[in-house]
Amino acid sequence: MKYNLSKIMLKAWEIFRKSNKQITFGESLHRAWTSAKAEPINTERIERAKKAAGIKESVNTWYGWKKLGFQVSHGSKCLFQVLLIHGSKGDGQTYLGSFFSQSQVEPIAVA
Repeated sequence: MKYNLSKIMLKAWEIFRKSNKQITFGESLHRAWTSAKAEPINTERIERAKKAAGIKESVNTWYGWKKLGFQVSHGSKCLFQVLLIHGSKGDGQTYLGSFFSQSQVEPIAVA
């Protein structure tokens, strides 16, 4: 498997800066590598769950939609949940990700 080393290094610097130098850069780099290695596993788990739920449209987490400029409509229930690896914490812990479809979101209103 080939990894984008530039992306990994950028992620390591992002983790290091967000920690306010509470962790070493070496630890940040370790966490970035863990995230890079977990990415294909998480993608495969999401695709498998999406296929099992019979969903054809694009899906994302609440936070993922927010980063794209959308908000999940009030009262929407997630379509499915998947156990994902949280690599940037450095310990390989897992979390339950809830996914919403594109039809459940709306653009964020600009004030």
